[in-house]
Amino acid sequence: MQAALPPLTNRRMLALAVPATLASITTPLIGFVGATVIGRLGDAALLGAVALGGVVFDAIFWSFGCLRMATAGLTAQAIGACDSREIARTLARSLTAAALIGLTLVLAQVPIARLVALVSGASPDVLAGLATYFHIRIFAAPFTLANYAILGSVLGRGRTDLGLFIQVAINLTNIALTLVLVIGAGFGIAGAAVSALVSDAAGTALGLAIVHRLGTRPFAVGWADVLDAAALARTLKINADVLIRTLALVAAIVLFSAVGARFGDVTLAANAVLWNLFLIGGFFLDGFTVASEAACGQAVGARDRQAFAVAARLSLLWSLGFGIGVSLLFLVIGHAFIDTVTTNPAVRAAAYTYLPLAAAAPFFAALPFAMDGIFIGATWTRAMRDLMLAAVTAYLLALAGFQGLGWGNTGLWTAFLLFLAARGIGQGLLYSRLSRRTFPETA
Repeated sequence: MQAALPPLTNRRMLALAVPATLASITTPLIGFVGATVIGRLGDAALLGAVALGGVVFDAIFWSFGCLRMATAGLTAQAIGACDSREIARTLARSLTAAALIGLTLVLAQVPIARLVALVSGASPDVLAGLATYFHIRIFAAPFTLANYAILGSVLGRGRTDLGLFIQVAINLTNIALTLVLVIGAGFGIAGAAVSALVSDAAGTALGLAIVHRLGTRPFAVGWADVLDAAALARTLKINADVLIRTLALVAAIVLFSAVGARFGDVTLAANAVLWNLFLIGGFFLDGFTVASEAACGQAVGARDRQAFAVAARLSLLWSLGFGIGVSLLFLVIGHAFIDTVTTNPAVRAAAYTYLPLAAAAPFFAALPFAMDGIFIGATWTRAMRDLMLAAVTAYLLALAGFQGLGWGNTGLWTAFLLFLAARGIGQGLLYSRLSRRTFPETA
């Protein structure tokens, strides 16, 4: 028997997306707060160490963001099917995976730290500070990944307000502890690392209390259910698909930075300034990705093709609308933003030159962001993985072609925009076929 879903309206879509957007904006705060407070100590090496440490942990933890996305999609489908036991089983499996991956990272911290030091090329003073920061904060890995699982469970229910509450609580705890331990107690970079560790642990405790209040008892799920062969295989497959997709995306971003570095320090700095514009646009669009995950996943669970179509349509319309609006806004305020971020005349001039291309990025990203949410909610993760790999291939070919034509940094930005477009168009072309496969009884 199908579950009856409440109608999805524009107001409901915004109610899902806005808290998720705000939560996304708070995500970089842990690294930012640590860098700001350490920067007040006046030691450039320590500031470099905590900034580099933030980048390292963002890269490590973001690679396992599949835990959040897979949990959100599976939870949303269980919500749509009115299967409270499967909600608990999904979270139990995700928490188990988070614990195993987190403990593995802790045990492998020495070789990971050596690799980071080798790749970074930082000075001995920076590496010394980084070692202190890394070997403390790495113990947060099980908690950080558990928070991904818990956040996915909460967001899959459509409770983006609770997701925002958890994120804000983690960041406020981190800010308070950083001020106390770094400035008050004088623990320096170790204090910043401990603050991040404790705030993530506190977030895990808060998140578990919230899901318990919502009626989910992941620790009451028996090992037989956690290790159920069919369910575990599906969970692992979804997580593996999303992991590969995420790693391919990270590789594309790293390649963008690496190629940009070949054009000189001024162009590299200008790209760094403009990249922040794209990240800001991404924060706004990510809210509609999360809203799509919940709404589309619940429709799949309820076997409601009409609700799924409505959710997909509203997700696309709102994401494209915001993408266009943000791109136009960046064209208007772009010069002022550049002048605020950098005072270097040469960097400013270079950034002005490439501003139109960077400002167009949110528009080009709107379709793939919305489609990601639809695909995750429907757990079409294999297709999402394959399309990402195809888009990266197209990106490489376009980049090689444009560089062969001597387009330089213009070619780099154009290739990146084509990469975004290829992802969205590919997902759009597969949407109808996958939808008919998911709802065969109404095709």
